[in-house]
Amino acid sequence: MFGLRPSNKQTIELERHEAKYLIHPAQIPAIREFIEPFCEPDDHGGGGALPEYVVTTLQLDTPEMSFYHAKEHEALARFKLRIRTYGFDGKCPVFLEIKRKIKGVIVKSRATVPTGLWGGDLITKPGRWVPFRTKQEEMNYLNFLRLARETGSRPIVLVRYHREAYLGRNDRYARLTFDTKLCYRPTRDWNLLPQGGNWWAMDSATAYGKPYSASILELKTFADAPMWMVDMTERFNLQRVGYCKYFTAVRLDSMFTGAMYSDASENCTYR
Repeated sequence: MFGLRPSNKQTIELERHEAKYLIHPAQIPAIREFIEPFCEPDDHGGGGALPEYVVTTLQLDTPEMSFYHAKEHEALARFKLRIRTYGFDGKCPVFLEIKRKIKGVIVKSRATVPTGLWGGDLITKPGRWVPFRTKQEEMNYLNFLRLARETGSRPIVLVRYHREAYLGRNDRYARLTFDTKLCYRPTRDWNLLPQGGNWWAMDSATAYGKPYSASILELKTFADAPMWMVDMTERFNLQRVGYCKYFTAVRLDSMFTGAMYSDASENCTYR
């Protein structure tokens, strides 16, 4: 999908399909113009000139870095545990997410922790009552706890970026985003919005293996891609990639300890 014409097969999709592309920042205005008849700005965009907001994600992993290595080896069935918030002021809720990938299909569950109630003890010493919005969100939280405890997962790195988001006007679910200004910060703390300290750029030519600093274009749908998405990938000659922000952050940070990477693939490493 995304680069091939969609089939006529009708399926009911509760899962999500994602496709990512590394593009030159100079392409963004032309792509914005192309999608204007088909898309409208995401109303979470904050009301500025562009529908843009800041995403901060705390990525967890096991002591053996099992989630990282599952991506490195492109395991057909894998999952990640992450904790996410939006903006800088701490007024947004915190979202505990389990993101599974099963043969190219993304299945994501989420539990919303109301503003001001987040703390690492919700994971390390559960028992404090949280007013989840639905019973399903409470079950998602309990499943997150179970997986974190069984795997021994703990904080590894914070990833932050600016996201510009659009939704298909006439599609059941079609979403297009541009991610820019990517940066990361190693951490062993549960704080999502630490004050001070350094954030390291991760949208460099080195990170992407490109001769330029790229931006990330991402397409998401429930089922087959709408025709405007297919036409867009053909019009701009977009080449799909298997990019992972968490994987890239860990890989970049490992270079400071002497790791080296081949040019063959982002998943091919040597020392």
